[in-house]
Amino acid sequence: MSELREPLTRGLSQLWELDRVIWEGDTAFQHVVIAETEQGVSLFCDNDPQSTELAQRHYHDALFVPAALLAERVERVLAVGSSEGVISQLAVAAGATHVDHVDIDREVVELCAEHLPYGYTPEELERAERGDGPVKMHYADGWEFVRRVAENDDEDAKYDIIVADLPGEREDDAQHNRLFGTEFLRYCVGALREGGVVTSQVGCPTLWLNTMLRRALARFSEVFGTVAYYGSDEFDWAFLVGRPDVVADPTARMVERLSELPYRPTTLDAEALVANSVLPYTLRQERKQRGEDLRYAAG
Repeated sequence: MSELREPLTRGLSQLWELDRVIWEGDTAFQHVVIAETEQGVSLFCDNDPQSTELAQRHYHDALFVPAALLAERVERVLAVGSSEGVISQLAVAAGATHVDHVDIDREVVELCAEHLPYGYTPEELERAERGDGPVKMHYADGWEFVRRVAENDDEDAKYDIIVADLPGEREDDAQHNRLFGTEFLRYCVGALREGGVVTSQVGCPTLWLNTMLRRALARFSEVFGTVAYYGSDEFDWAFLVGRPDVVADPTARMVERLSELPYRPTTLDAEALVANSVLPYTLRQERKQRGEDLRYAAG
């Protein structure tokens, strides 16, 4: 049995026991490990766990479902990152008729299809690469892809939902860090149709790991008229959904529309949407002191 050390924050790491390493190596962009763990087959990129067989559906539901409920439509979806392909599958199940999946690392996408028991199968990935069906695979820089759509006047090329399914923002100069920044979020706004939303994982809400969440909340609040928070109650990640216009009560809208969503989530329900839309205590107190709305941030 081998081990993988996941750095969490200064002075704190998490140790993963790898029962069997299925694949390990370097792609053009990152070091990848796919291994059997106590959580089933798991994907690690640069020692950062991306998904596990046990918890991947909880993560992907929390990232996608609130966004699908807050958006006016679920017809055109863009997934940036999401090497496993799960977001594309959820989008189609939720009613999307066109899904563009953009990932810069072709090799890791192919490895996921080959070795993970969730997400694309090799046959599904081949169809997506051909654009044979509702999902079209693009091996490209997500920043440039979104920028080009934002600067294009063709409204038919824009999206109802943009999903940033990425590794966590890091303190170093990781190339994906820019996909969490304010400039990228503004490009996303330009790439949305009316009533569209952007959703992203924004780190961990835990007190000693919430730096990424704090940054993301400030950035989303600067860019979007409505910012909805969802903190998974069975997974240690937080998520934000931004919509350019103002929705008076985003949580109530999500709950009201849940029964109409063609995709039936198995890891969250109306009660979860209500309970998990509340920001962590410390962040709520800070926002209260600044006189900001605790349900959503008005840009």
